[in-house]
Amino acid sequence: MKVLISDLIAKECVDILKSAGIEVDERPGLAPDELLKAVEDADGLVIRSNTKVTADVVRAAKRLKVVGRAGSGLDNVDIPACNKRGIIVMNTPGGNTNSAAEHTVAMMFALSRHIPQATASMKAGKWEKKRFMGQELAGKTLGIIGIGRIGSILAQLAQGLKMKVVAFDPHVIPGMAEKLGVEIMEMDDLLRVSDYITVHTPLTKETKGLLNKELFNKMKPSAYVINCARGGIINEEDLYKALTTGKIAGAGLDVFENEPTTKEHPLLSLDNFICTPHLGASTKEAQENVAVAVARQIADFLTKGEVRNAVNVPSVSGEVLAQLGPFLTLAEKIGAFHAQLADGPVEEVSILYQGDMADLDTKPVTISALKGLLAPVLKEEVNFVNAPIIAKERGITVTESRSETPEDFTNLLTIRLKTACGANEIAGTIFGKKEPRIVKINDFRLEAAPEGHMLLIYNEDRPGVIGRIGSCLGESGVNISRMQVGQDQSHRRNVILLTTDEQVSEDAMSKLRRQDGVAKAMALEL
Repeated sequence: MKVLISDLIAKECVDILKSAGIEVDERPGLAPDELLKAVEDADGLVIRSNTKVTADVVRAAKRLKVVGRAGSGLDNVDIPACNKRGIIVMNTPGGNTNSAAEHTVAMMFALSRHIPQATASMKAGKWEKKRFMGQELAGKTLGIIGIGRIGSILAQLAQGLKMKVVAFDPHVIPGMAEKLGVEIMEMDDLLRVSDYITVHTPLTKETKGLLNKELFNKMKPSAYVINCARGGIINEEDLYKALTTGKIAGAGLDVFENEPTTKEHPLLSLDNFICTPHLGASTKEAQENVAVAVARQIADFLTKGEVRNAVNVPSVSGEVLAQLGPFLTLAEKIGAFHAQLADGPVEEVSILYQGDMADLDTKPVTISALKGLLAPVLKEEVNFVNAPIIAKERGITVTESRSETPEDFTNLLTIRLKTACGANEIAGTIFGKKEPRIVKINDFRLEAAPEGHMLLIYNEDRPGVIGRIGSCLGESGVNISRMQVGQDQSHRRNVILLTTDEQVSEDAMSKLRRQDGVAKAMALEL
């Protein structure tokens, strides 16, 4: 077996792979055309953030079996292309948690005590003691947006500094926050009371540009804003205006929307702005952790067939995978569907297995459902290994039940999700040998392939409504590739689940929601 390492990585990675009897081709910094040649005879590929594993790379890699990311982010890997080729994609979540949390604290200290500015002043031959009057962190309020793994560690560090910690996270139940000693607040309340505001969420459609002009205007003029998570969560143009107009006191970014950034970036001209070049995970300990983890994972997969921390396949044997493969996909899709329907933090997940599958070991199917449920919120932080752990940490109760007698189908998978605001139930089955289908959404029966860009629409069941929906989408340039309609005759309403060729814009969604007879419309990504 041969493994290509195409990014700089700690030497422990090479040592572990070689000790497992694997040939190592260490060639960091390859140009895209050089990578296409180098990967041709590789069985494994180890990357960090610089290498782009595109569809072209996947096609060129004739022998590739596994891609391992020394870190958590997988924005640079074309996972669908890997899925088509049966290539396992692994990451190493958690290896840099402490480093990212500590870097946030470092930013808070640097902002509070003007350390970068004071250093520059002294190097210029000045002694400006009065100019750089700072403030203590003790007694101040830290507002954390996103109280996941890194946010939780940060909360503990801040409490050790005698800070009060509040958080906003619509996906966390109060019980989890109470264990951390953190007060959960609505976003507006957090912005109003916090002296320091830091974001620790993945970059998603919902979080892109999350901190913008509207939210900066709700902060204290003395507030400091920090982002050591993902570039793009903060609207950088709005941040610049907030800093220059005195809406907030200062800001520190470790990540930017476009990296590497240039010296012409407007923020770099401001005295009340500090930054670092994406150093959140750049500690000796963090890099050793992820290097060791990815090397052991790849070595064990190539030599023993063991799968750990894979994001596109559960840790099961080939025999079980052959039996349950289609149901794993179905469960993950239903989980992702639920995540986008949920209107509050998830409290309970109930899974009912009916038919022949009730006699199988369905634990991997349950894990797939949890991964699908958590992935829209946590992105690459969740995989088939840690999904049950994360669900437990978030206070989600998971129950399973079985019945050998399904309703109308040979096999039926029903997943019911309960939040503080209500509950939804989605059922699915397999058509033929491997085609997942959703056959029920709450009281509506239908038949829909859960994939691609989808719209879920609730409308009145009367003449002309469906026609207006189609016309509205057509006027917005949206092509409908598939449409399924379920009918609730007793309440004279429909549920429409349709697939579009492209993602529907927010402007088109707003027009759709205003159509006469449309009660509710939401965009889904499956």
